[in-house]
Amino acid sequence: MKQITKAVFPVAGMGSRFLPATKASPKEMMPVVDKPLIQYAVEEAVAAGITDMVFITGRNKRAIEDHFDKAYELEAELAANNKDKLLSLVQEVIPSHINCIYIRQSEPLGLGHAVLCAKPVVQDEPFAVILADDLIDGEPPIIKQMAEIFRQYQCSILGVQEVPRELTYQYGIVRSTPLTDDLEQVSAIVEKPKPADAPSTLAVVGRYILTPRIFHHLAKVQAGAGGEIQLTDGIAALMQEERMLAYRFKGTRYDCGSKLGYLKAMVALGLKHPEVCDEFAAYLNSLGQTGSRH
Repeated sequence: MKQITKAVFPVAGMGSRFLPATKASPKEMMPVVDKPLIQYAVEEAVAAGITDMVFITGRNKRAIEDHFDKAYELEAELAANNKDKLLSLVQEVIPSHINCIYIRQSEPLGLGHAVLCAKPVVQDEPFAVILADDLIDGEPPIIKQMAEIFRQYQCSILGVQEVPRELTYQYGIVRSTPLTDDLEQVSAIVEKPKPADAPSTLAVVGRYILTPRIFHHLAKVQAGAGGEIQLTDGIAALMQEERMLAYRFKGTRYDCGSKLGYLKAMVALGLKHPEVCDEFAAYLNSLGQTGSRH
């Protein structure tokens, strides 16, 4: 019975939709309230019992490595000033039993290529892929939900949700048949189909559990539009020889790759933050809005 102990975080993207904020700082380091997006993603993996965090990085991504590294000067200063609460926050960014591994993606050749870059570390184990852009607020955390399903079925699993048909062109869309209320058997996957051509409105979002056989198929995938190797193409090939499931996760997804999704996440998590929730809710009410609309 195989367990999921490794998670891959493709973080080499340019974040062009958030320029100029991402000109010198990674989009994954953009904060939602008081934590960067990448920390939410890593905490989700830690909650699922994952111990090896594999970051596929690119140029200008050193801030991610620094964030998860020990900050000797900062910790010494906080300790000297008896700022114990802040010191604990800094030290708990990542638990001591977690391994962080950084692999440089030399060229921006797409999500499929980024995942393929993890092969030397992942080798022949099943693993999770988490896209930090997709902040998903769920209890238990989404990858933990999916890891439980993997324990039962021991096959690749795609995190999916229903999207409006007019938005299918933004996602990989699956054709599937229901197994249970929240689990589907996948028979096909199409990358960004036009609404009229989409086989369904069930979209793959930024959570995957994949078997190591995906590497074999990603290595054979021909580069598509823009010279990129699409993860969807590798998944479609893998599906021809292995079972593939789609899981309708329990949680709320915020597309933090878009400005509107990012703002929605800021509001939703601000309203849940113990330090500011009450005053923030009062402020939103003073604007003639209520947190429930978000």
